[in-house]
Amino acid sequence: MNVLGIIASGVAALFITVALAKSARRVALRPHVPNEPGGRAPRAEALRRTGGATVVLGVGTATGVALWLGAADDAAGSVGGLLAGAGIVAALGLVHDLKPLRTALRLGVQIAAATLVVCLAGLPPAAGVLAALWIVLVTNAFALLDHADGLLTAVGLVTAAGLLTCALVGGAPALALLPATLVAGLAGFLLHTWHPARLRLGAAGAQFTGFAMAASGALIQAAAPSGRAAWAALPALATVALADSALVLISRRRAARSPLRDTDDHIAHRLRRVRVTVPGAAVLTALWAAVPVATGTLVYADLLHPAWLLLPLAGTAAAVFALLRIPAYAPPRTGSSRTTPSRTAAARRTQTSGVGAAIPAAASAPGAKAAAPGQGAPAARTAAGHPTVPPPPTGRPAAEAAAAAAERG
Repeated sequence: MNVLGIIASGVAALFITVALAKSARRVALRPHVPNEPGGRAPRAEALRRTGGATVVLGVGTATGVALWLGAADDAAGSVGGLLAGAGIVAALGLVHDLKPLRTALRLGVQIAAATLVVCLAGLPPAAGVLAALWIVLVTNAFALLDHADGLLTAVGLVTAAGLLTCALVGGAPALALLPATLVAGLAGFLLHTWHPARLRLGAAGAQFTGFAMAASGALIQAAAPSGRAAWAALPALATVALADSALVLISRRRAARSPLRDTDDHIAHRLRRVRVTVPGAAVLTALWAAVPVATGTLVYADLLHPAWLLLPLAGTAAAVFALLRIPAYAPPRTGSSRTTPSRTAAARRTQTSGVGAAIPAAASAPGAKAAAPGQGAPAARTAAGHPTVPPPPTGRPAAEAAAAAAERG
């Protein structure tokens, strides 16, 4: 495949993605979208969350047409396997966007898709197993970057550009087809997912992007010339995604939290806590990713010694250590704060019962029930339901009043 074919495929992916994203944005932002019954999320929010399907369709259509026209005859099986595996993972992500799936099911489908890629590429068994595990790991690492507006799209642009350069330098232009269309598709989608995001990549777009880059990197490394340090250069392209996963796992283990329960403890969340804006977090993370990507590309092209890769790795480790010092979780409640409301409520109930006993109950309406304990005795009533009037006090003791009545009788 020549350079002109790669450029044409990229332009086609760009136009298709832009057209589809514009239509999806118009539908998602349409006013008076009714809410779904049963307390579910509004339909507009579901449309925004599945906006990554536009990237999948744009990139997949451009790559599929290029394959159909015979643009990658020398590696049609490898590129076809890449596209098929990425499509399977994207379909899984779309279902997960609409109805969340279990982690075990998603991992099983991802492993099957990665196995399909390595089998169609014709890798040896040992190398195929390692490549499949690497693809699943990097796919989920990149998918975790979709936690802020424009973050995964910007990092994906930088990483896919590095993969495209490595494929062209390494003499595998057919393997550059999918990275080229991915760069174009993410560029067309970036304006829609930039803060404030009108559309989101969602699980479909995030897993498709991560799988396409991970599988492309594995196949480019397998097809690299023997003299190149591909074993060290290409894994460096996923430095930021792996650093975010390591940050999350270490932080949740320290806080005794479940590693599978997503919370606000990723890179962009911690940058926001030190007053970095949402676009600023995306730009900083993309610049962070550009350093290992550029270094790995230069090492792959034999322009730098592999020892230079230690510099971005050391900087990434220092950045992760610094981010771990930023608090990511709310402090737990103390025991006094939990018992104070109950004590206050008990005191209020005591005061209420005392006041009720001191104040006599008012006359109730006809047919009313007896007063509750602590609210005073009910007033005496006649057979007709009228309250009786007690005799006026005489001021004499009861014994004298009885004696006077006997004398009158």
